[in-house]
Amino acid sequence: MNRNSLRILAILLAVLTLSASLFGCSRGKAPGGEADTNTVEATVEPVGSTSEAAETIDYLVLVNKQNALPDNWESIVQLEEATNRWGETYQVEKTALAAFFDLQKDLLDNDGIVIELDSTYRSVKRQKEIWSEFEAEKGIDYAREYVAVPGYSEHHTGLAIDICIEKDGVRIDDNDDMIAEREIFAQIHKKLASHGFILRYLEGMDAITGYAYEPWHFRYVGVKAAEEIMNAGITLEEYLGKVPATEPESASAA
Repeated sequence: MNRNSLRILAILLAVLTLSASLFGCSRGKAPGGEADTNTVEATVEPVGSTSEAAETIDYLVLVNKQNALPDNWESIVQLEEATNRWGETYQVEKTALAAFFDLQKDLLDNDGIVIELDSTYRSVKRQKEIWSEFEAEKGIDYAREYVAVPGYSEHHTGLAIDICIEKDGVRIDDNDDMIAEREIFAQIHKKLASHGFILRYLEGMDAITGYAYEPWHFRYVGVKAAEEIMNAGITLEEYLGKVPATEPESASAA
């Protein structure tokens, strides 16, 4: 091979080496190096993320017999798990759960009252199963009267909390038994607003809420709104200016 041929070969090798360094196959960040600025990585937003890009929920969302759960709600609500003193596990929206723990501690430390989670988040899928179970056992008329239509239960929001109480070491979770504990619940209700909760189904407001009085059913709306609602003694429907045009039939909130 003559001198010119060797020179041409050397030039070709140099060009190939430079091309490999510029357009090589490796992507991302090399050991000790900076990330490849030409690399585009897809990210998946996990449940419970606090990224600014994540959608936020409306703490004043209205879910009742006339208003269904927003279509995207179950995909954006950030749920956390909590276990009560009897080992039962529940899911609650993360901000509402933190507020419940504060309320629980406040009542125990200052009033000697023990409250625990008894019913919280329930998916639309689970509500459909409950409806089918009641319909099969009790009939369609019973299901319509006592079970919320799937998609229209406030428990779908993760912001609704049903509590039970412990008195003298005994768990009280029967509806009639809890309604009879008026003094205890009166003390509990006084503390709700300062922790961002309202009493959702007030006594004598069946025509507006669609549900009978439930002293154990609380709804997280945030402190400001809760104080305004509770101080005025009104329902969430009235606060939002969305009182139903026709009076809904009263029922339990199962």
